[in-house]
Amino acid sequence: QIQLAESGGGSVQAGGSLTLSCTTSGAAYTKKLIKYMAWFRQAPGKEREWIAAARTTGNTITYGDNGQGRFTMSLDNAKKTVSLEVGDLKPEDTATYYCAATTRGGATGSAGPDEYNYWGPGTQVTVSS
Repeated sequence: QIQLAESGGGSVQAGGSLTLSCTTSGAAYTKKLIKYMAWFRQAPGKEREWIAAARTTGNTITYGDNGQGRFTMSLDNAKKTVSLEVGDLKPEDTATYYCAATTRGGATGSAGPDEYNYWGPGTQVTVSS
């Protein structure tokens, strides 16, 4: 069993920055069962969109179109955490941000939310203009 927990969300002014963190628990991480970890976000009335993913072996990080430029994902295998730094925040970045993990064989990390079988509860980010 894998548990994910996000933290670091909050209310910020446009132009500000935030660092979101996601901690994992459970033996699956240590046993290298997790193939990828990722960040997604979902704004009210919109679909969940992929921001970035990190392969847990090799630490390769891939960004989606929405994650290019202002987002930086990092993976700390020793601490079993992933982080997401977001700079130059804009009101359209307002959303619930989710951490996800997949143990599915054949996962690519970038195939969308259906590829991920474990999710955190999310952390809210609100950006005011």
